Amino acid sequence: MSNPGSSPTSTSASAHHDHAHTPFCRSCGAPTTAPTPAPWSGTSDSPPPAYRPIRLPAINAPTNTSAIVLSPVPQPLPVPPAAPPHAFQTPTKRIASPDDIARFHASLHGRHFLGFVAALSASVHGRKLSDPLPAPPSAAVSALLDLISALTALVASTPPLPHNSRYGNPAFRLWHEKLTDSASDLIARITSTAASPADLAGAEVELAPYLLDSFGNATRIDYGTGHETNFAAFLYCLARLGLITEPDYPAVVLRVFAAYLNLLRTLQDTYQLEPAGSHGVWGLDDFHFLPFIFGAAQLIDHKYMKPKSIHNPDILENFSKEYMYLACVAYVKKIKKGPFAEHSPMLDDISGVPNWKKVNSGLLKMYKAEVLEKVPIMQHFLFGSLIKWYES
Repeated sequence: MSNPGSSPTSTSASAHHDHAHTPFCRSCGAPTTAPTPAPWSGTSDSPPPAYRPIRLPAINAPTNTSAIVLSPVPQPLPVPPAAPPHAFQTPTKRIASPDDIARFHASLHGRHFLGFVAALSASVHGRKLSDPLPAPPSAAVSALLDLISALTALVASTPPLPHNSRYGNPAFRLWHEKLTDSASDLIARITSTAASPADLAGAEVELAPYLLDSFGNATRIDYGTGHETNFAAFLYCLARLGLITEPDYPAVVLRVFAAYLNLLRTLQDTYQLEPAGSHGVWGLDDFHFLPFIFGAAQLIDHKYMKPKSIHNPDILENFSKEYMYLACVAYVKKIKKGPFAEHSPMLDDISGVPNWKKVNSGLLKMYKAEVLEKVPIMQHFLFGSLIKWYES
């Protein structure tokens, strides 16, 4: 992965206080008179304010934070079951405008997809990655873990190719080709765990496109929050088919999604995947959003660790293997150079929030506003018989 360090001003700015964001002119490098954004106060469940990007203007940076602040916190919702007989179909892209975005969020599946993400988050409140699961992993969860293990093994058999560019390694295309070749078989192993596998005959045609788009774009050799969202959509489709149920949710987050995140880190490091879109949408991370939501939920009501604890190297070293949020921050600190407040101002502002519940609820609202309501991201979202384009 490319190593986007700090701007040319970061060396001189390092002497400033960690929370100082001195604005500089992009043309001449001189200080400007633009006001410094106020830090995230944490007095309500509001997300942090918009920030000034360090490297490039963020096309999708938050522009209407007041609307996000006033929006309700997404709440867990049950997944509407899809009853047989099924008419599986190849899913297609349907979103091309803000009106399409509004139509999606007003639809049944728009509401329940976000409710599914909120329910996954709620299921891991106060749970470490190593905690015993409240229920044994179902056959479908075990098959999902086998799927990720198989894809991880493909990385070992597909080493990076020698190339002169600092951009993505073309061997990723070979890995993705192997994923494409094995997708139907891997999905069939999941659908075979159904109570009536015959009812799900042909499901691969609809599920495979979600899975293939969950690991980045083979042409551009990049990955971003849109791909991550398609993995969540893949899990939502499995839930609609009854393969994943609510008792499975802790295992889906703490085992399946954690394994997915580890695989993506391996892909990013091995093949130098580029961030898709505008450098991680707006600045939490160059690639991910959901592990911050789930990771904040894990830390809710923790006796000792607070949002400000991310600045303690000992805490990151000792607990990043138990909490996804800390693991994400540790990874950011590993790949980015310079003062944390400069290369990750959003995460730095969030660290000033008094408790993890406010962080979690604020991030859920931001996920809706800054991922699920952004046309450049959602134009790649897929719709078929399981996530219908419009069903009120």
